[in-house]
Amino acid sequence: MTKKKLQSIRGIHDGLPSQVRQWRMIEDAAKKVFTSYAFSEVRLPILEPTELFVRSVGEKTDIVSKEMYAFEDQGGDHICLRPEGTAGAVRAYLQAGLTRAGAQRWFYMGPMFRRERPQKGRLRQFQQIGAEFFGVSGPIEDAEILAMAQRFLDVLGIKQTRLEINTLGCETCRPAYRDALLVYLQARREQLCETCHERMDTNPMRVLDCKVESCQAALKQAPEMLHQLCDVCETHFEGLKAGLDTLDVKYELNPRIVRGLDYYNRTAFEFITDQLGAQGTVLAGGRYDGLVESLAGPATPAIGFAAGIERLAMLLPEAEAKSLDVAVVALGEQTLHHALIQAAKLREAGLSVVFCGGGSAKRQFKMADREQARFVVTVGEDEMKAEMLMLKNLNTGEQAQVSFAQVVAAVGETKAC
Repeated sequence: MTKKKLQSIRGIHDGLPSQVRQWRMIEDAAKKVFTSYAFSEVRLPILEPTELFVRSVGEKTDIVSKEMYAFEDQGGDHICLRPEGTAGAVRAYLQAGLTRAGAQRWFYMGPMFRRERPQKGRLRQFQQIGAEFFGVSGPIEDAEILAMAQRFLDVLGIKQTRLEINTLGCETCRPAYRDALLVYLQARREQLCETCHERMDTNPMRVLDCKVESCQAALKQAPEMLHQLCDVCETHFEGLKAGLDTLDVKYELNPRIVRGLDYYNRTAFEFITDQLGAQGTVLAGGRYDGLVESLAGPATPAIGFAAGIERLAMLLPEAEAKSLDVAVVALGEQTLHHALIQAAKLREAGLSVVFCGGGSAKRQFKMADREQARFVVTVGEDEMKAEMLMLKNLNTGEQAQVSFAQVVAAVGETKAC
């Protein structure tokens, strides 16, 4: 029998050290910015009831009908790998009985799963950061959460994005718009792709988001929601724009933004880049005032967004590995255990340490060089008897026999610099 090379599932990638360093940098920036806006981190399960997404995202959406990893487990429960985070956050919000606890500001991080065609910036397992703001209905809160998203990108140093906003109306004004749009689309049905034919029957507004060139050409004169808003939605949208102007958040109007999920209403937004080709959306979201109620909760306004960590990482330079502080070398078998103890004590003192494991001095020093350690601590018989350590700075070549406390001070001083 020949040995077959094991490979990961197509579209599901490993997070190797160089990538994880970037992810951690992005996650740290998110925590810093979001907590400054009084958002708290929550940890949500990867497995959720399939019905949760059927009811919230929509049975006819691509996510539920084509992309969701759903199955029946051994106990007969219908469960799925979460395709997005908002529905799970709403489920947690309701299950915890927080509907009367005032406004809730949450953020979360972790993997999501969609069985899409793998391509640049689009994976079947992808890392995502999300933020949800429950119990707020005003345009000022919308402006603040968009400002928070912009601040997050700024802290990361991602400058090559633009914010595009739109309004999707509400249950009062959207039905009339939907009818007008459907009339327009029916008249141009032959110019639209097969996917858009399906969307016309389920959610005509999704046609506006189609990227097929022939569809885009057919949509040039399509009616816009902006011109058919009810008074309440128009006031809300004007308030959002005024809030963004006050906070000096630059934006562009894009009447084609509709978002891919059924639960959005009023505010919709995307941060777009031209650096990633077709997959140019790096952060997006909107208002979903009816979602909590659709999942058997009380009427609760809310707004949120999500960002793909892999896409954000594609806009960042490769994160450098943090340099190792100390490599510990043991000269001779009799010093091995003593050197092992010194390595443990150095770690307890807050230093990053690799123990070179004994054996020939040449092999251990090569290992220290390969690990790119800044210092080498050598433990020989003389050092062990004198309860001292030989410390060498690999950047300057300086070497001296010093005490343990002096090692910690010397390495810590250069680390601070």
